[in-house]
Amino acid sequence: MNFKKMIKQATAATFATILLVGGGTQAFAKEIDNRDHKKGYGFSHITRADMLKLPEQQKSEQFKVPAFDASTIKNIPAAIKYDEHGNSIELDVWDTWPLQNADGTVANYNGYQIVFGLAGDPKVGSDTFIYLFYKKAGDTSIDSWKNAGRVFKDSDKFVPNDTILNNQAEEWSGSATLTSDGEVRLFYTNRHPWDPSRGFYGKQTLTTAQINVSQPDNDTLKVDGVEDFKSIYDGKDGKIYQNVDITGFSKGDSIDNHTLRDPHYVEENGRKYLVFEANTGTETGYQGEQSLFNKAYYGGNKAFFQAEKNKLLQSPAKPYAEIANGAIGIIELNDDYTFKKEMKPLLASNTVTDEIERANVFELNGKWYLFTSSRGSKMFIDGIDKEDIYMLGYVSDSLKGPYKPLNDTGLVLHQDLDPYDITWTYAHFAIPQVEGNNVVITSYMTNRGYFDDHHSTFAPSFLMKIKGSKTSVVQNSILEQGQLTIND
Repeated sequence: MNFKKMIKQATAATFATILLVGGGTQAFAKEIDNRDHKKGYGFSHITRADMLKLPEQQKSEQFKVPAFDASTIKNIPAAIKYDEHGNSIELDVWDTWPLQNADGTVANYNGYQIVFGLAGDPKVGSDTFIYLFYKKAGDTSIDSWKNAGRVFKDSDKFVPNDTILNNQAEEWSGSATLTSDGEVRLFYTNRHPWDPSRGFYGKQTLTTAQINVSQPDNDTLKVDGVEDFKSIYDGKDGKIYQNVDITGFSKGDSIDNHTLRDPHYVEENGRKYLVFEANTGTETGYQGEQSLFNKAYYGGNKAFFQAEKNKLLQSPAKPYAEIANGAIGIIELNDDYTFKKEMKPLLASNTVTDEIERANVFELNGKWYLFTSSRGSKMFIDGIDKEDIYMLGYVSDSLKGPYKPLNDTGLVLHQDLDPYDITWTYAHFAIPQVEGNNVVITSYMTNRGYFDDHHSTFAPSFLMKIKGSKTSVVQNSILEQGQLTIND
């Protein structure tokens, strides 16, 4: 009996049958053991052992997103656009990111704080574009925010000789930095349409532009067009980071998630980088059944590995765990913000989840801190349910790693609410302050399009303390909706 061939073809539903026929139980077990290996590919991993500790660990107040008073929550008054007939439309506003200095602190642009955010008509799911919101530095009320409108005009994407940009359908999350020349440089995710008849499968590309922001009077900022609008990186050949061409999309496999988004700009020793959400490529672990036999993805001791592996091989989650290969990627940029070189991932989540979002990294007190958001509904770990929302965190002595989990497992923030609760939050983002160990946590609140009267909006911010390899939510530290700083 060719057990090796049988193993390659077996599914979870047929394991028991194989063990019962041919008297080959011991041989079968040996063949499975022969597939066991340990290969970390030279970067850090979110392990199954650590994630299995979360259901118990998240009970601690240390990690709980504060409970917010729903009666105090307001839609962003400035989040309005007008249709072609002049009718006003109240917008959902979800993922947002501030204009930051190179060190991650909030930039002061001529006396203003600027936030870029995804916004759109609650009744039109594909209406996903970047808007610029601003307020005077020092103001904290949600009523103080003003809206400069969409950053890009529909025609801006028709840049000569940039066919990736020409075919953009939506604008997704990113970051923004105030350059040493005082210019506003935006990084974001260009998403192609989903149109298989034309060969489009939602490709995601890291993209940049200089945003010209003027101040026509003392109370107003205005977007005065964009310059140097260009694509940066789309995964190249798929060896380091999975590109859309090697996902299962083109073969009709809709469960293989494609992520190459959320570019976060950061500098180290004068060099420019983008850290972003991705999936491992063909030379960095990738995906497939062989992933389930890699000890590096499990953590724990040998007995844990064997027990967890055997349970996973017979679990309904097996086909999803096989293709779970989320990663936090990094590329270096040239001084003109063009692509320079690929680098190995900083972190990966093989067998755990295909999606670790909102990459966010900065230096604090001589350590580098890396944060990412994830949903329990996208994780394949016993004890974690679909309503669990997480921010995970990691620490290193350098930007490039290796990274170790904060709080022993990586758990930093947790929320477990009914998605129809208007105080439900996601896309938590840590903003370092000019002084001290506390960071401001921002997020958005209320799921998009769930209510007629409550729109996705800035959630109340709050404080989280970082000390070495430990973090904790600061009790009684709830701030105003959308507040970015505490030490103006």
